[in-house]
Amino acid sequence: MLDQIIAYGDKLEKVFATFKISMVLGIIFNLILIAVLFKLTDIFTNKLKNKFSKNENAGPIGQVIPIIEKIIKTIIVFVIVASFLQSHGYSLTSLIAGFGITGLAVGFAAQHTIASMFGTLGILTDKVYKTGDYIKIDTTEGTVENINLRSTKIRTLENHLVTIPNDKMADSVVTNITKASKRRIDLTFGVTYDTSDEKLTRAIEIIKEIAGSRNDMHKDFTVFVEALDSSSINIRLLGYAKTKAFDVFAQIRSEIYLEVVKRFRNEGIDFAFPSTTIYMADNKS
Repeated sequence: MLDQIIAYGDKLEKVFATFKISMVLGIIFNLILIAVLFKLTDIFTNKLKNKFSKNENAGPIGQVIPIIEKIIKTIIVFVIVASFLQSHGYSLTSLIAGFGITGLAVGFAAQHTIASMFGTLGILTDKVYKTGDYIKIDTTEGTVENINLRSTKIRTLENHLVTIPNDKMADSVVTNITKASKRRIDLTFGVTYDTSDEKLTRAIEIIKEIAGSRNDMHKDFTVFVEALDSSSINIRLLGYAKTKAFDVFAQIRSEIYLEVVKRFRNEGIDFAFPSTTIYMADNKS
């Protein structure tokens, strides 16, 4: 009887030993498999990084690649570990349920961050803007200084740095002024009501001469009397500057203003300014 118990114990010991050996071999094999798959993932993501690093218009997509890499590696580890545990009698269903609950909690906590990431992907897909572009969104306009996975940083004309989440950028109307092939010039010059007909005609001619002599303006401009205002006769210039840059556009406007002022003074054409005329009745009793 004792011999039988000893023999049964020896068999049981051999089974446990075999089980331990198979588990150790399984762990080693899975670790090697994970290392190989990680190496293949690194090769794939490095090729993507090299591809987009050569593209100046890639924007922040290079910052998305490390996240994709981490997601792929996490999936690899999860699938291999889950398969290993399943093969050794552990319940895969309960494991997935546990990950599901954890993922749900993390999802709620990172809801805004995830929305911003999807906003970034939307901006990249539609090619709305890139770093260096001059854009306008709602009441904010300026030069795009930085685009990351969470937000876009805009340097305004007042030199303020405005940070806007990318989910808001993706849901808003964004005007990319840099992508305009030309910029509209709309200037109004008011002259006094006592300006003679000859000088009024001459004022229009002067503005046409100035606009027509500029190589940085398109020739399809127009000059006309726009309105009889409360204290001035308004002459309007409508045209387009051959530039996309705001600083160049502002310089063109400034030069036109200065030249018109100079020419009007030389011709004796007076600019109007807000004024009120009061007529007093002479009541004689």
